[in-house]
Order: sequence, then structure tokens, then C-alpha cells
Amino acid sequence: MSFTKHFIIKPGGNVRLSQFDPDDTPECKDKSEAEAQLARNVERLADLQYRFYAESKRALLVVIQAMDAAGKDGTIRHVMSGLNPQSCRVTSFKAPSTLERSHDFLWRIHHAVPARGEIGIFNRSHYEDVLIVRVRNLVPKSVWTKRYDHINDFERMLTDHGVVIRKFFLHISKEEQRKRLQQRLDDPRKNWKFNPEDIEERQRWGDYKRAYEEAISRCNAKCAPWFVIPSNKKWFRNLAVSAILVETLESLDPQFPKPHPGLVKVRVR
Repeated sequence: MSFTKHFIIKPGGNVRLSQFDPDDTPECKDKSEAEAQLARNVERLADLQYRFYAESKRALLVVIQAMDAAGKDGTIRHVMSGLNPQSCRVTSFKAPSTLERSHDFLWRIHHAVPARGEIGIFNRSHYEDVLIVRVRNLVPKSVWTKRYDHINDFERMLTDHGVVIRKFFLHISKEEQRKRLQQRLDDPRKNWKFNPEDIEERQRWGDYKRAYEEAISRCNAKCAPWFVIPSNKKWFRNLAVSAILVETLESLDPQFPKPHPGLVKVRVR
């Protein structure tokens, strides 16, 4: 099965998250089998990243968005564990600073875009400015509605300059979120992850669902596609994301640069 073809959202049309089963594990019912394949994918990603960095012609931007407790951190930890930090950077976008608020909403995003040869991973992203900003009424509707076009133009500009974009929405059910938040309260080792605001945000589940549906529908160009990943089962979530990244880099087929002429005759003394 091609994970890319199975989970990619085709441009056009309105996305309805209720049509996607967060418990789905197509053609992979066995956790141990999935974890074994994940290990192979992690190893393959490391090799592809090395070639990608050596070639240094394109960049890869991985955007990860999700409801609270869907596993953004866990996905990064498990899928990206074999990548060399020399050419891979994770950026987590929290509430903007005073300096960031004094610029346009994409200013801090552009600064974190990976350079050629690098892989950049966004834990949350520019989409927060049409998600939490919308749900929380942090700016007027007349402002955030224009941002869909700004995002499309921004992503198109990046791809025109050699940035390959893959955007993942980690899809969990409301009940699964409840279980995971409760685990953060029950397990002393996870208490630090619990934020009282998580309960307040959970009450806005429906609002966030509608915000995500519109963001995915309106910002889903062929050059910067969305993938809706069923994420109730963490082991399948990790497998799917890793497989899509492997397929992406394999399709780019990065090559080592040709050696300097006469290099075969050089001897180190």
C-alpha cells in the first residue's frame, strides 16, 4: 500500500473530518509488525536524509497539526529519532512574542523555514493563525479570513524556491483525547504535560473541528498537500507518517554531488 496515495487529501471540495475514522489501520492490524516496519523506515529516513543534505538542492518542510493530546511530540520523537540534527531542526510555535506580534503573522514562520539540504519540522505552525486565533476570537474575522489566501501564496512561493511541503493532521476522536488527558492526570510522570487550559480548550472541540476542516479544505494545493492520519493508535500514526516521508524522499531521489575532477588521483600523505 502507498501511504501517500491512501492518506493524501485531494485538492478541491470540502473536508469533513467525520468521514475519516481515527481508529483506522488499513492493511496493518498488528502493532508489532508496524513497529518493525517503523524501525526500518527510521533507518531508511536516515540514509535518505544524508543524501538529501549532500545534494543540497531542495528543502523538506514537515508541518504537524492536531488537537491537544493527539501526539505531535510523540510523532516527532519516534519518527524523526534517526535524523541527524546537523541538517534537521524542530520548531515549536507557541503564543507569539511581543516582537513577533509587531510583524505580520508569517514573519516568524518564514524565519524557521529550512534551507536547501535541510529538513524542517513544525510542531504547530502558521495554521495556528486560522485555528486558535479564529476559535478564541483573538483577531477580527475580517483579518483571519484573509489569511487562507496569504498561506496559499506563502506555500506556493516556498515550493517555487525548492521547498517540498508535507502537512499532517493527526486525527483523534474526542473520547481518545479524554483518555489521554486523564492519563496525564493519573500518571505522576505525565503531570508536567497537563495544562488546566486543556480542559477549557476541550470544550471548544466542535469549533476547532470546523476550523481545521476549513483550513484543510482551503489550503490544500497540489504543491502543499494535507494528509489526515488516523491517530487513535499511536503505533499506526507513527508508521503512516514515517512511510509518507520515506515515499516523499524516495520520489525526490536525492543524489550525491559528482566528485571534483581528478579526485581519484588524490592521495593523502
